[in-house]
Amino acid sequence: MKPLTLVGLVYFISVFIMSSKSLRQSQLFTKTRREAPADELAKNAQLLIRAGYVYKNMAGAYTFLPLGLRVIEKINTIIRQEMDAIGGQELVMPSLQDSALWEASGRWSDDAVDVWFKSELKAGGQVGFSWTHEEVITDLMRQFISSYKDLPKFPYQIQKKFRNEMRAKSGIMRTREFDMKDLYSFSATQEQHDTFYAACSDAYKKIFDRLGIGQMTYKTFASGGAFTKFSHEFQTLAEAGEDIVYVNEEKGVAVNEEVLDAADLSELGVTRDELQKRKSIEVGNIFSLGTKFSEALDLYFTNENGESKPVIMGSYGIGPARSMGTIVDLLADEKGIVWPESVAPFLVHLVGLNGEDAAVRDWTEGIFNSLTEQGVEVLYDDRDVRTGEKFADSDLLGLPYRVVASKRAKEEGKFEVVTRATGEVRSLTEDELWADFDTNPNT
Repeated sequence: MKPLTLVGLVYFISVFIMSSKSLRQSQLFTKTRREAPADELAKNAQLLIRAGYVYKNMAGAYTFLPLGLRVIEKINTIIRQEMDAIGGQELVMPSLQDSALWEASGRWSDDAVDVWFKSELKAGGQVGFSWTHEEVITDLMRQFISSYKDLPKFPYQIQKKFRNEMRAKSGIMRTREFDMKDLYSFSATQEQHDTFYAACSDAYKKIFDRLGIGQMTYKTFASGGAFTKFSHEFQTLAEAGEDIVYVNEEKGVAVNEEVLDAADLSELGVTRDELQKRKSIEVGNIFSLGTKFSEALDLYFTNENGESKPVIMGSYGIGPARSMGTIVDLLADEKGIVWPESVAPFLVHLVGLNGEDAAVRDWTEGIFNSLTEQGVEVLYDDRDVRTGEKFADSDLLGLPYRVVASKRAKEEGKFEVVTRATGEVRSLTEDELWADFDTNPNT
């Protein structure tokens, strides 16, 4: 074997990097299964487990397997892009919580918060495992905010949360350990706060549009508690939902049950008769926090007049796994999962048939390599299994496009291309295939 030249080495490395976007299905250690676990009732978890996206370790705790991790990372990327676009700055805070911070805010006691996981330290004392991070981020920002010139600021993270739910349910949408995107806003004035609050609301709309569920997701009026008249939830209408909202689809107004009174409805410009009761899944929320945490944890700044004022705060959450489960519940059909292109683990499922025919196999390998080099993310079913099993698995996995490479396709010079979401079947030449995926925004 001749040693690689520098040019050859660069080419080898570039092909290796590009091919890391694609995968041969025979290399996956995961496998599909005919049946979901008997104790798994939620459609999202049934399908994700059967397709090999997640594994249920125990009630409320799941492993995200290679395919599932690719989906979550794509969801996280969309979230990051939209949070960065409105001025968010990413950090990661610890999951271990200092009890002193929570005692200062009045939320350490189990009587105040009933979802704590707590542990005894060997050195003495207790720590908690994060269920949210208002106290921690407020304490942190004391190190960086002292003047109105330091405001506003919008730190966020995508990080583990732990909630000691009495009953974990709804598959990956209500678990005891999960990732959350939580952003916190710090503002000098109510006007500053309101401006960002509106910007974050708009960013959430963009996120859910990009995730493929925006059409069925409503900014929903909910109780603002002690801080403001309303907070807002982002609720996706779905029969699998465990929440109830009242919706006027024509006006784009949705109201949580808790604020369903005549005065509130009048303020929102709707009547009770105009609203339809629907089941929904909460995929995000935004809250005005006022100065509760800044006052409790001594986060003050000096304004233009030299006066000391508490910082005005807000909190903005999205659950990536909850969003993933919602996509599955909302878009899946009787055959399996249907991923939008934006979050699919791979854009194309290349299904190779006639596996014992060396010429067809080599030709299909060439197609796989060409698509990969073109920047298309491809899962190549190169397994030695029956055609029916390949097609059934392809439907279950739910990748946006299935390209069938067979002896017949090679002889006729045409591929069968199936769009998973619509079932549309097209017959494309090789040139048409390259052109079709070359114009796709994911390539």
